[in-house]
Amino acid sequence: MLAAIGARFALQGHYISAERYDGGHINDTYFATYRDGSVIRRYVHQRINTNVFPNALEVNQNIARVTRHIREKFRLSGIADIERRVLQLVPTVDGAHVYVTTEGEYWRTYGYIEKTVPRMRVQTPADAFAAARAFGEFSALLADLPAASVHETIRAFHDTPARLSALEHAIDTDTCNRAAGAKKEIADAMRLKYLACALIDVAKTAQLPLRVVHNDSKITNVLFDESTGEAVCIVDLDTVMPGLTLFDVGELVRTAATRAAEDEADPEKVYVDGEFFEAVAAGFLSGSGTLCCRAERDAFVTAGKVLAFENGVRFLADHLNGDTYFRIHRANQNLDRARAQFAIVASLEKQEEDLRRRLDAVTRAA
Repeated sequence: MLAAIGARFALQGHYISAERYDGGHINDTYFATYRDGSVIRRYVHQRINTNVFPNALEVNQNIARVTRHIREKFRLSGIADIERRVLQLVPTVDGAHVYVTTEGEYWRTYGYIEKTVPRMRVQTPADAFAAARAFGEFSALLADLPAASVHETIRAFHDTPARLSALEHAIDTDTCNRAAGAKKEIADAMRLKYLACALIDVAKTAQLPLRVVHNDSKITNVLFDESTGEAVCIVDLDTVMPGLTLFDVGELVRTAATRAAEDEADPEKVYVDGEFFEAVAAGFLSGSGTLCCRAERDAFVTAGKVLAFENGVRFLADHLNGDTYFRIHRANQNLDRARAQFAIVASLEKQEEDLRRRLDAVTRAA
């Protein structure tokens, strides 16, 4: 199958083999190897999940626009290794960026960025700083790209009140009879309802602008150089669309300020490390320069709480609905994911005073 898919793209070489990547939640991703004479080349073939992204063409239009914008910025800055710094969509043989099969499947292809690795979780404050700095740079590079120039590919993606309403509906309907086994997680979600409008209130009070943001800026969406540990490239651009910069900050806090895995089953092992949080804040501000106003910088802790809460709500709703959105690899994985997110919120609440002191110090130094 993948040999036939690859033949639809303007690739260099002949198909040899492919292996599936199981790290993603949504799309089907394959790393494919091709031989071009004596040279081995690798590409990434992805089947876009049209249940999640029904407007797959708009998704790829966004990706093409954003990567082209960043590539030009790098060119003007004299960056030497652009091919490693930004994703490159490979066109189809007809010059499109997406191939649609007769069965209605949407496929795209990227060049594989060699000698890089993703990280499922941070190990050191340096990891947290590097990932956050990369996303800060990503934000700064897109600062002059009008938000209206990209499509909203998932409507109300970070509409936390709507996510909460969807959870409440899942609890009320309980179509899979799972609510009884998730009483504690449901209670945790209801206790944290106060967070649903927290970022909305910040944005309204400070009149924060919509910008082109990643919207899914977790640690796993950064490729690191396998030798130096440098954060090289931001990936998984499907959710790039208009949003608040604080959405990206919050995602970084929830994924890069803790050593715990996103699906850690033991909530006692899930907590925010103050040094890691400080590294996230310092890294993002270092990469984004003067992009963030004072109100945004002051809301970094709040953003972490809201995004952890929102993701916990989404994981819990998906568990109650029968795991129809996020891919799972074992029973109750989405429930574990939800529990871990609520533990992150609790840790942020408990340490809020200390984290705000650290944030103030970082802000003064920026």
